[in-house]
Amino acid sequence: MISSRGIKHLSTHYIKTRPTQLKRMVSQVPDSVSFPDEEGKVLEYWRQNDTFAKCLEQSRAAKRPAYTFYDGPPFATGLPHYGHLLAGSVKDIVTRYAHQNGYHVERRFGWDCHGLPVEHEIDKKLGITGPADVYKMGIDKYNAECRAIVMRYSAEWETTVSRLGRWIDFKNDYKTLYPWFMESVWWVWSQLFAKGLVYRGYKVMPYSTACNTPLSNFEVNLNYVDVTDPAVIVSFPLVGEEDVSLVAWTTTPWTLPSNLALCVNPTATYVKVQDKARGCLLILMEARLCALYKEEGEYSVLERFSGSSLAGRTYSPLFPYLANMKGAFKVCVDDYVSCDAGTGVVHQAPAFGEEDYRVCLSNGIFSKGQEPDICPVDASGRFLGKVTDFEGMYVKDADKHIIRTLKEAGRMVQAGTVTHSYPYCWRSDTPLIYRVVPGWFIKVTSLREKLLANNDKCYWVPEFVKEKRFKNWLEECRDWSVSRNRYWGTPIPLWVSDDGEEVVCVGSIQELEHLTGQKVQDLHRESIDHLTIPSKTGKGLLRRVPEVFDCWFESGSMPYAQQHYPFEKVSQFESNFPAEFIAEGVDQTRGWFYTLLVLSTALFDKPPFKNLIVTGLVLAADGKKMSKRLKNYPDPTEVMKQYGADSLRLYLIDSPVVRADTLRFKEEGVKDVLKDVLLPWFNAYRFLVQNIIRLEKEEGEQFSFQEGVAASSPNVMDRWILSYTHSLIQFVKVEMAAYRLYTVVPRLLNFIDNLTNWYVRLNRARLRGEVGVEECRGSVYTLFSVLLSMTRLMAPFTPFITEMMYQNLRRSIDRSVFKGPSDSIHFLMLPAFDPAMVDTSIERRVGVMQSVIETGRVLRDRKTLPLKYPLKEVVLVDGDPQTLSDARSLETYILGELNVKKLTVSSDKEKYAVQLTAKPNHMILGKRLKKDFKAVSAAIAKLTDKELSEMETAGSRDILGHSVLFSELYVSYEVQSDTGSYAAASLNNVLVLLDCTTDQEMLDEGLAREVINRIQKLRKKAKLVPTDKISVSYKIEKSRKENADLVRALTSYQGFIETSIKSPFSDKAGGDHVILSEEVDVKGSHFTLTLCGEVTGTQLPTSLPPSVTQWPSGRPNGPYLTVHYNNTSRDVLLSSSGQCLSSDRLETEVKAMFGLFGRNIALSSQGEVIKISSRDLSRLEGQAVTVTLT
Repeated sequence: MISSRGIKHLSTHYIKTRPTQLKRMVSQVPDSVSFPDEEGKVLEYWRQNDTFAKCLEQSRAAKRPAYTFYDGPPFATGLPHYGHLLAGSVKDIVTRYAHQNGYHVERRFGWDCHGLPVEHEIDKKLGITGPADVYKMGIDKYNAECRAIVMRYSAEWETTVSRLGRWIDFKNDYKTLYPWFMESVWWVWSQLFAKGLVYRGYKVMPYSTACNTPLSNFEVNLNYVDVTDPAVIVSFPLVGEEDVSLVAWTTTPWTLPSNLALCVNPTATYVKVQDKARGCLLILMEARLCALYKEEGEYSVLERFSGSSLAGRTYSPLFPYLANMKGAFKVCVDDYVSCDAGTGVVHQAPAFGEEDYRVCLSNGIFSKGQEPDICPVDASGRFLGKVTDFEGMYVKDADKHIIRTLKEAGRMVQAGTVTHSYPYCWRSDTPLIYRVVPGWFIKVTSLREKLLANNDKCYWVPEFVKEKRFKNWLEECRDWSVSRNRYWGTPIPLWVSDDGEEVVCVGSIQELEHLTGQKVQDLHRESIDHLTIPSKTGKGLLRRVPEVFDCWFESGSMPYAQQHYPFEKVSQFESNFPAEFIAEGVDQTRGWFYTLLVLSTALFDKPPFKNLIVTGLVLAADGKKMSKRLKNYPDPTEVMKQYGADSLRLYLIDSPVVRADTLRFKEEGVKDVLKDVLLPWFNAYRFLVQNIIRLEKEEGEQFSFQEGVAASSPNVMDRWILSYTHSLIQFVKVEMAAYRLYTVVPRLLNFIDNLTNWYVRLNRARLRGEVGVEECRGSVYTLFSVLLSMTRLMAPFTPFITEMMYQNLRRSIDRSVFKGPSDSIHFLMLPAFDPAMVDTSIERRVGVMQSVIETGRVLRDRKTLPLKYPLKEVVLVDGDPQTLSDARSLETYILGELNVKKLTVSSDKEKYAVQLTAKPNHMILGKRLKKDFKAVSAAIAKLTDKELSEMETAGSRDILGHSVLFSELYVSYEVQSDTGSYAAASLNNVLVLLDCTTDQEMLDEGLAREVINRIQKLRKKAKLVPTDKISVSYKIEKSRKENADLVRALTSYQGFIETSIKSPFSDKAGGDHVILSEEVDVKGSHFTLTLCGEVTGTQLPTSLPPSVTQWPSGRPNGPYLTVHYNNTSRDVLLSSSGQCLSSDRLETEVKAMFGLFGRNIALSSQGEVIKISSRDLSRLEGQAVTVTLT
């Protein structure tokens, strides 16, 4: 018995090979692999060789056409999440693909450094509650605090993004805080100002009381929360008719102290009712009586009239705080009042509602310039002194006090609660209010038609986001509030006179220096707020307005600002604008996508990008938003550490999220990708390398891959996989040109399945050299060609595994294959599509073969008939002669894969008594037919085979007056009971029957195959390779009755077993050197299998390029010794990660490196055996020792 405890850690101490004979081109690949570990080695290879930088330099030097890509800047104040990794994967795939398609792709990382995300962190840290706290502290000190945390997690970002395998330039990045970036933002603003697209005004805006600033309308959509708020109905007695009251409903009682008017719909019918319970007269919309009453008996209607008849009626104010407003407290009429909610009477607080503001302004309730008078709430959302009863209270906290006051005053008609979706500040996660604020606006409404036209010029994937969500947003666009009453941001470059009449817009640092006479180094508030500009009209000194830009204005300016346009790189920018490609999540539809389009349209009347991929949202497994607080999702870093980045990338890309749908992230899905995609692919690669080495050893030749050799193979499976490969290449190029990743990835994964589960599986004997050396060469060349094309095609999607495979495979590639740099898979261009290689007839034939085999496997599973046990016959029934001919042409593969003795093809379904039967799809038909479903279902069950065949051809059938589609049925084939031995099934329109009867000879063959399976498992356990020459012996108690069947099978099928395992097999003891012996079980019979012989194969621990293990000095970086065996020398580290190698571990390492498991060895120096203990290892440092067999 042996231990393999040193195998998986062998790479820790094995450094490099220095063969003294013919150099082996490819390195052996271990049986097992840790993808995360291999990815770590690839990352190190990229780092040591500066591979990304070389990639960029190669395309630049080759003067390839530019492919412009914009990367939306994230904030570095938080850690990257799956949404970032998803977008990063999409961006990396597309830009890598563009490079391999012949473009030069500059990829610069950007950082959003200003705005609320940063300031909110500082406010929490310093306990800042409002502007007074900031001014007391000093803007310079406040901004210094902000600057200090801007790049808090930049190192984590770079680590995570790099670990994902994304190639992007962090050294040549852009940050929105750079003065040169801010200067370009100023230039953008100056252009808008010069075009008359900028104005200052008051508007009711979404307002964050926690951050003391208004937000843009599109920012409101970033964070909605389901909340429970008060819902009250309040009375407003009419002046002159005090016993009659209008009643209005609101969910914001805190706005009632600011009430200045009521509004009704002019065309709706209103009623005066006698409230029987309350004993009062009330007026409300007739259609909304349900808001106040559950039963008609609770009131009586006294009078009906139109809303217009109420216009101009005055009422008694709820509170006295704004009683001095002349012309207020009257009824207005407007069509915006609906019958969908409330009482049909809307309370108007113009300082806190957009419609309220519009209605009251147009009805003369207040005038422009009076906005400060109608807003009794400060920047932090607290009531000012004029609201004496609630002064200093936060508005939301005041709700309950206001309700109590109104109850005491007899004005509260009804108080309750309502649960609804309410906007929260996306940064502070506190409820927003709507509040009238002064600010600077861009006239987006004047650009509406141009925005729609430019949007039409953009290509969106998926298109429905463009045509529905985004187009609808553009059609309803509003003027953009770009000013923020904050401190850490790009200051708005407007200098204004005290009376506001003279305004100077500054568009550059040089212009500011000229106008102020001062040298300017930085553009933040603390550096320029003190600068003044002399008035040209005698108005004294102009001072800068206090606001800064919304950070979305900065991110929307990034196409220009990242290039410092127009101050630098003018021709470079103008020749590459618009960008070829951008990608972000669907939440940016009203964010970055929108701001990019607004600014590019305003500046150049062009779209900012040509192509856009919109991704969906990544949610937790339970469908909820991912939350650090709830810890409802796995750490992305840990997932990559466990399964690797390639697995995570493929999982994210092969999901609904690339079609702008949502994805419920499940860690098991990442694991499945590793298990079902990467591992089979790796095993195919390992199998190829294994057989290249075997071929080289057995034939004494060196394998060297050259283009075109594989194409000459006459073998049908070689021609099929080559045809399928070129069909795939064509498909990928067409779909990637259309940015449809959601069609490309499934096709790539399907190809891996065809390669591993069909081509390799069906050609194992050829690849192993079991059917002649020429067949072996042809299949090895074909598999090499296909895997090389596959690595090149998959490189943008799975950059790690493709690099790992390529670095080993390229050692066997003739230098003539690649004309340019070939040190990395990512230096290579995409494989060329050769239409001459596509053979649709072969693809069709193999498709039929696959359908027959898959259907046969289904039948074996249904009947619990293991594949190891042969069956007599498989029958293909089909009316198409071509299908039957296709199956017959690949009969050998069908018989071998299904382990059957005979293939019969027939067009006569009746001969085998096979009939169609049908059942209804309950979910579809039950929902559609409702009460008639039961009768129709019974009629469907009675349909004959002929009727179902006719229905299949027609696509539908009338059943009891209902048109039923064939696709709405569950259809299956049934064999009549009197035929006995056959089972039937249909997949992919192929009907297959399997004869399920067995005899003793077939059962014995099945037992022999079971034994072969156990032997192969032992070989794998012993870490043997195909070139290892061994013998196999068995020991079984022949006298035991339960062993009789197995003994007979072992005797009768000895030759069959020997041919299969390519080793002697008998019940006689093997050679002197026992490699592995183990008791095994086959169908309840226990016996012992023993593997004997000398193991000569070598399994190296890695397939990474030599540069990963080469050292600048030519020697390992640490204490080592050199070991010689059979003309080969290798270095072994005597310590790793600070831990010394034990003597037992050294022996295991040496055996593993030279394939000497099962042998006794000794280490000698100058002919003398070295006796060592664990503490003596250090004295071997630098020595050369020889392995001898004992």
